[in-house]
Amino acid sequence: MHLTQGLHRALQQRRDVVATVFGTRRTSFEALAGRVARLAGAFAQLGLVPGCRVAILAHNSDRYVEALLAAWWLGAVACPLNTRWSVPEIAYALNDCGTRALVVDDTFAPLAADLKALAPELGAVLHAGDQPALAGLHAWETLIAGAAPVDDVRADGDALATILYTGGTTGSPKGVMLSHMNFWVSSVARMAEVPNAADAISLVVAPLFHVAGLGRVVSQMITASTSVLLPAFRPETVLATMQAEQVTDVVLVPSMLQMLIDHPAFAHTDLGRLDRIIHGASPISPGLLERAMKLLPHVGFQSAYGMTETAATACTNGPFRWREGVALGPRELAAGRACYGNEVRIVDGDGRAAPPNVVGEITLRGANVMQGYWNKPAETRSALRDGWLFTGDGGFIDDAGCVHVVDRVKDMIISGGENVYSAEVEAVLSRHPGVAACAVIGVPSEAWGEAVHAVVVLRPGAAASEDALRQHCRAHLAGYKCPKTVEFREALPLSPAGKVLKTVLREPFWSGRARQVA
Repeated sequence: MHLTQGLHRALQQRRDVVATVFGTRRTSFEALAGRVARLAGAFAQLGLVPGCRVAILAHNSDRYVEALLAAWWLGAVACPLNTRWSVPEIAYALNDCGTRALVVDDTFAPLAADLKALAPELGAVLHAGDQPALAGLHAWETLIAGAAPVDDVRADGDALATILYTGGTTGSPKGVMLSHMNFWVSSVARMAEVPNAADAISLVVAPLFHVAGLGRVVSQMITASTSVLLPAFRPETVLATMQAEQVTDVVLVPSMLQMLIDHPAFAHTDLGRLDRIIHGASPISPGLLERAMKLLPHVGFQSAYGMTETAATACTNGPFRWREGVALGPRELAAGRACYGNEVRIVDGDGRAAPPNVVGEITLRGANVMQGYWNKPAETRSALRDGWLFTGDGGFIDDAGCVHVVDRVKDMIISGGENVYSAEVEAVLSRHPGVAACAVIGVPSEAWGEAVHAVVVLRPGAAASEDALRQHCRAHLAGYKCPKTVEFREALPLSPAGKVLKTVLREPFWSGRARQVA
């Protein structure tokens, strides 16, 4: 199945439905299909052919969606790039995948000359912004207006659809190769369990270079439903847009959800149409989930566990709604059960299946699992073994088949010979009334090898001492799991996808030491 199939279905059944909303622009599915066919024709006029890589360096917009769909319509491979990368990092990705064309918006158009100098294979640069195109760049609307539409190649399901780059904190970024079928299976399997309503209006604020944002747009295209796109996450803008556009569902990472409910405008925003919040990319703390569910009792909260290598979702849980007097239990806090078409198992250090309730590495198998890492055969062999994807996440499966993520395998803290899972400590800290956000890491200790260290962000106006937080933890955790030290900050360092960057938190403690924690 190919990722442009939804457009053809929409032309038959929902041609007048709004496909994308961006600012004041509203584009129907009929108009979108016409623009995509002509843009694919423009790509062909620029010398692109099926299999060519088309990179996109831009913030979320309707034109970003057009670039993705036009690449797939032509049979090319879309390569969304991280908007927070430096010029050398961007150039690395362009050269790594042999990009022939690059799409930029107003923010990144000024980088075009430097990037062309650093990436010799890069040919055409297309300006998908609203400002006049710089010299040497192809103006988006001029290209579309001047090109004849071409037929959709209707790519084979196993054809490469995207290369999404991940990592980069412990070496060169890895290009995850995802096929049309990978995305199709992931989206349809998730919707088979938790359907999208035909009139769903989804807010897409997760960046489209991240699998969560990209996967959400794919799902909206499959169901011919409306996508409202924002270029960046700003709490006041998100809240205003959700009210104005009557948004029914949104994908948020926990840090985004935290910022929304903490914002002064939250109390005055009408979110009556909001039906579902999907949270993922990192575990949500019990304290945050409880608070959000109480504030939005009409909203279903659904967890999604997966990664770039699984084209987004592999396990899902919920949706759950707040019930007064009923506390969240282990089931509500689990990552979820394997989606249709997915298998999940836990393995020990020797790769053997672990019994229920025993912590090991989470492995996944299914038609949504990546084809491999672009140009990295060794890394591919390490991740894909005997048909299973080794995720690097530590967790266990309970007796009901629910997956519980306890930590990244590399993030596990070994203190005095005991294993400490940071997620368990973070879950307890998050329930302290003064804590807005927290992260737990291991730091060097002469006595214990590693000591548990907590980095805490307090709620506005709240006060909590280091000793008070340690006492709170001692009431719920074994002594060796409790933080030895607590550090207070105004904010946690976050990735563009909203994940806490524990590598940044650890770096000052481990820099220059023979033993490093990646």
